[in-house]
This record gives sequence, C-alpha cells and structure tokens, in this order.
Amino acid sequence: MVTTDNGRVSFATGGRASRPAVASEPEPLDETPDVLAPDAVVDLDAVRREAGVDDVLDGLDRELVGLAPVKERLRELAALLVVDRVRERFGVTTDRPTLHMCFTGNPGTGKTTVAQRLGDLLKGLGYLRRGHLVTATRDDLVGQYVGHTAPKTKEIVGKARGGVLFVDEAYYLHRPGNERDYGGEAIEILLQAMEENRDDLVVVLAGYSDRMATFFEANPGMQSRIAHHVDFPDFSADELVTIAEGMVAEQGLGFSDEAHEALREYLALRREQEWFAGARSVRNALDRARMRQARRLGEGGGSVGLADLTTLEAADLRASRVFAGGHRS
Repeated sequence: MVTTDNGRVSFATGGRASRPAVASEPEPLDETPDVLAPDAVVDLDAVRREAGVDDVLDGLDRELVGLAPVKERLRELAALLVVDRVRERFGVTTDRPTLHMCFTGNPGTGKTTVAQRLGDLLKGLGYLRRGHLVTATRDDLVGQYVGHTAPKTKEIVGKARGGVLFVDEAYYLHRPGNERDYGGEAIEILLQAMEENRDDLVVVLAGYSDRMATFFEANPGMQSRIAHHVDFPDFSADELVTIAEGMVAEQGLGFSDEAHEALREYLALRREQEWFAGARSVRNALDRARMRQARRLGEGGGSVGLADLTTLEAADLRASRVFAGGHRS
C-alpha cells in the first residue's frame, strides 16, 4: 500500500515521484519469437501470467481505493496489448499502438501511481525495456535563457527512454503572449521525442481537465499524439475514510470510535474547502493528528501503554482549525 496524489492504501505522498537513478539497461527483449502455425492454440491466461499483467492489475486494485473507471481503462488496454502480442506470434502484422496518454483530474487522485503501474505493465508485455517512471514539471524542462531549454528537455527525455515520462501540470509549458518564454521549444522537443521514440518511450501528460483542454487547443500537434485520455474522479467521502484507515494502519495505528467519527466530520468539511488534494491532504491531516497525539501523551504525565501509543483519539483530530472554519490544519 502507498499514496501519492492517490488513494492507495499504502500511500506515497502525492506530488512527484522520486526520479530513479539511470541504471544499466537490460538486454533488449526478443522481438522476433517463432511464428506459430495457423492451427496453433494459445492460452491467453498463460500469456497474461507470464507477462505479469494480472499481478500488476490486481496490485492496483489492492493499492488504490476507488478509481473504478481508471482501472477499467487499464484492463482494456492490457487486454488489447496481450491480444496484439499473440497476433504477432501468428505472423499477423499489427501496428504498434500509440501509448502516449493524458491523465486529467484533481491533485491527490492517483495519477502518478497509475503512471508507475503503467510502466510495470508495459515492461511485462515487452512494450518498454525498463518500465521506470521519470517525473517532470515545467522547471525540469524549460530553461531561463536562449539555448538552455533544449539540453534540459533532452536530458529528461534521455532519462525516461525505455520507460514512462510523466509531465505534471503540462499546461504550464505553454505561456502564450510571453515572447521570452521557452516553453514552446520544450513542447517541440517532446513532440519529436514522442514520434521518434514511440517504440521506447511513453509520455503521460497530466493536469486539471479544463486546463489540459486549453493546452491541447493551443497545441494540436500534441493532441494528435495522445491516444488515451483518462479522467481520474475525485474520491468519495467513504473512499477518503478508507484511505485514511489504510494510512494509519500502515504505521501500526488505529482510530478510537470517537476519533473515527471525528475523521468523517473533518473530511466532510475539508473536502469542501479550497486546495483540497485528495489522498495527499488526508496524509497531511493525519501527520498533524499524530503530532497532536504525541504532544498529548508527552504532556499528560504518567505512564503509557501500547494502546495509548497506537490509538488516535478524537481530540487529536478536532484540534484542527478546520472545525472552526479554518484551513488545512
């Protein structure tokens, strides 16, 4: 279990995934397996198991709360890729599908985590050599002066080759009306990389739905290279509670009955406020609750037992300013 901007029940905080070191690359996969006879029969379940498809998809179900439409899109994509691989073994010519994607949705809805699992899936099926994830924002791609952007963007693309390049808040690459902005150069280099390295790189552009729509209107070349648009819905109140329960359980903690009720009230209030970031905000709230618990125990005097140390009480949550109409604490 992990979250990020997500709802995994084992949560990496949202935000950008750490950039992996560039490891030595594995040997290329055998792209020319023996062609099967026309009367041969292939066990698709065995193909899926050998490629680790079910492990990835089942793991996604365990890790991520909710997101049913997102998981369904990934299952459909996996089914297509498995069948295409089997067609190739019969000598049936199939064009490699375009795998570049756009993930839209609010912060904290699991986009980075799904991009990571996408890399695992595509590596298992032989569409990517490494399947690693490299994340980037405008600051990683766009330079501050003439001649600075191209090497920055090409460096990130080079690190991502063989895997998935996740460009968060991609619309910030486009700043119309600013003659001294070099985002357009980064976009052109990305477009070239998406076309020339389509057998060795998958680019995922991510951000708010409305802003991504505006970005594509201004950059039709980018729109034409994106084959899959996946929208990430916000978590429901019950899903957020499940996410919170998973987060504290990961740390060997739990809620008292009163704290559980306080949690529900907190989330109902917080999710209606500005800057709510899904699972990311839930993690931040629980971190503060743990600090309040520690202070309560430390200032309470006397001895404490295991139950005291591992139970969050209602007071640890209700001390938040959110209950008084404040924000995020």
